[in-house]
Amino acid sequence: MEPTETLAAPPRRSNALIALFSARALRDFGDGFVAVLLPSYLIRLGFSTAAIGILAGVALLGSATLALGAGFLGGRFDYRRLLLASAFLMAATGSALAAFDAYAVLLAIAFIGTVNPSGGSASAIVPIEHAVVAREANAADRTRAFARYSLVGALAGSVGALASGAPDLLKWTGLSELGAMRAMFALYAVLGLGGALFYARVPARPPVAAEKGAAALGLSRGIVYRLAALFSLDAFAGGFVVQSLLALWLFQKFDLSLAAAGVFFFLSGILSAFSFPVAARLADRFGLINTMVFTHIPSSLCLIGAAFASSLNVTLALLLIRAALSQMDVPTRSSYVMAVVTEPERPAAASFTSVPRSLAASLSPGLAGALFAAGGGAAPLVLCGALKIAYDLLLLRQFRALKAPEEG
Repeated sequence: MEPTETLAAPPRRSNALIALFSARALRDFGDGFVAVLLPSYLIRLGFSTAAIGILAGVALLGSATLALGAGFLGGRFDYRRLLLASAFLMAATGSALAAFDAYAVLLAIAFIGTVNPSGGSASAIVPIEHAVVAREANAADRTRAFARYSLVGALAGSVGALASGAPDLLKWTGLSELGAMRAMFALYAVLGLGGALFYARVPARPPVAAEKGAAALGLSRGIVYRLAALFSLDAFAGGFVVQSLLALWLFQKFDLSLAAAGVFFFLSGILSAFSFPVAARLADRFGLINTMVFTHIPSSLCLIGAAFASSLNVTLALLLIRAALSQMDVPTRSSYVMAVVTEPERPAAASFTSVPRSLAASLSPGLAGALFAAGGGAAPLVLCGALKIAYDLLLLRQFRALKAPEEG
């Protein structure tokens, strides 16, 4: 199977990428503060840690369902329409979070809307954004384009995490603590509308699959299914330590304040963000798969170490080292998937490798919440690290020999 893209692809359409990156920045900024605020908000509403874990799992399950739909529709509809629909859904989600606080309603919002306890990388619209990035960048620059895409999202998400401390400042205006949090959810809605303005600047083009009469997945089906199975293991592991649950663990074990948590997740996001360009350079030298695996394993060891650390400073230091390493597989993974499939298959490939991830990740937050509630302490962190190491070793064994076209 030979991908249709060659190194002599047309020049990049930088304006479309700038618009896409700008929209992602707004989306990830909103996801960044919602992921940290949401557990604190739910605690103040009186919900248990188990209930919070279930809601996080429902949110990931909803994202998986939406992403699956985006993957099927991506080959049949113009990408811009789907991007605009996601932005308006984000606006509706923020408005609903600001207006309702009944648990059943919040569960419905989590499933139908864009509530994202894992940050922007788990968004349902990511498969379509990946297809746009791969379409607008040539093969030689694809990994760097994904690194920039991930960098923008991570920086915006880290600033969003820092902004999660804003309710403490808004209380000085006379708002109650809950009122200040609801104001932040209203801001999330406004960011969705802002994202729509940028998505509107992505060029409208006929769907490639519709033009060529191609199936959603053709020659690359076997490769995609194998990757999806492995990525699901990684995502199931990551679901034990989604950002909202990691914040909850730090709140409970070390009595960390909301403002301090915001600073920590800001620093984590900054370290993750600047690891993306480094990952692109490493991939140029060592290959995409090697970069994914040999940066991921040390990060998992740091997470396991943090689980057993008794000092807050040591725990945060290990988690920050993890943050500097754990996300290097994000741009390399995205680039690899787009490289080993044909162009018409890209939306479906991005969806079929992300949907099982979201489904698998939706199972573990509820388990992690139950472990926390049962006094399981740091067990979710240990489970996460051990399962991720197993994933890395399996990925290396199965795909080291299958290289992207530009790797020769």
